Amino acid sequence: MDIYNEVFSSIERPFAWVDFNALKKNIDFVNQACGNKRVRIATKSVRSVSMLQYIAKELHHFAGYMTFTASESNYLLEQGLDQLLIGYPVYEELSIAKLAEWVKKGKSVTFMIDSIEQAELLNDIAKQEQVKLTICIDLNVSTDYRFLYFGTKRSPISTFEKLSTLLTKLEACSHLVIEGVMGYDAQIAGVADVSKQLLGAKGALIRTLKKQSLKKITSFRQFAVAHVKSLHDLKFVNAGGSGSMELSSLQRDVTEITVGSAFYAPALFDGYDSLQLQPAAGFALRVTRKFAPTIAVCHGGGYIASGAVGLDRLPTFLEKNRFAFLPLEGAGEVQTPIEVKSGQVEIGDTIYMRHAKAGELCERFLVLHAIKDGQYIGPIRTYRGDGQCFL
Repeated sequence: MDIYNEVFSSIERPFAWVDFNALKKNIDFVNQACGNKRVRIATKSVRSVSMLQYIAKELHHFAGYMTFTASESNYLLEQGLDQLLIGYPVYEELSIAKLAEWVKKGKSVTFMIDSIEQAELLNDIAKQEQVKLTICIDLNVSTDYRFLYFGTKRSPISTFEKLSTLLTKLEACSHLVIEGVMGYDAQIAGVADVSKQLLGAKGALIRTLKKQSLKKITSFRQFAVAHVKSLHDLKFVNAGGSGSMELSSLQRDVTEITVGSAFYAPALFDGYDSLQLQPAAGFALRVTRKFAPTIAVCHGGGYIASGAVGLDRLPTFLEKNRFAFLPLEGAGEVQTPIEVKSGQVEIGDTIYMRHAKAGELCERFLVLHAIKDGQYIGPIRTYRGDGQCFL
């Protein structure tokens, strides 16, 4: 931590940091893992316009951006970004109408749907704006083992029959064009292999389920894609996530892979056997109290990640073996007492941590303070630093 302490010595704590040397290694890993597949950057996992633009330039086969709201998409278009796939259904009429205006100007925006209600709203707005809007159908490739539902309960398009019914209904939407299909394998990409909560028999079960689920994902997605292709001029098939890049790159029907968390490599991704990533972003707290020789108190720290509540949603220490949270206090709103397992910590020292998830870190800080080759290279604004807040 000496180099971080030296480089960031004049920055007030708390602050967030990004290490461009680690980021470059992660980008190189993504390029290698995805092979010849195109890579779409998940904006929710980056949440900084400058960082999105930098990563896009470093990718070997850049496909565009997967955004997470209509208003965010409008903001990115205003910043000069293009080739957007909104990764989730949106239902905000004013923002959709603004996006239709961008489409008329030649920008590429694709909307995600999994129901006729979403499609009909898009079609009505497209009619009003006298434009054709492109859509992508979100397949649910979760696996239902009856005794265990392995995946996410979001898109209802989980069978060929449901897909076929939706395609029939879409024939009435004269101002929509089907150009994409997405089959996000959340049970592969979003479930760690060796996280602290999945040790032992449960961890082995998860790894077995992931292998079996991959076969079912491949079968359903290939069948579904072939059916859509028989009816429409499909431009892309999106799949994957940071946790399943290498597996998705082997899928013949997949044309592009969405990657987000792999760039910052947050703490949750330490539990993936297949990922060789470097911690590239995190935050730093000042020690302002000492309760006892082995208990130091940091100012701040309660940056908890979303998802099912559990210990893996806590931040982690960059020096994992030196520190631990107190079980009865955890990461606090304005004070975080920590156990010092080795070495000395004094008032005024800095403790470096990592958020459990990638982009959520940027919702707590206006800038990421950047380091490269051991030198401070300045602050980089986050969405929040731009005065933006989307979700």
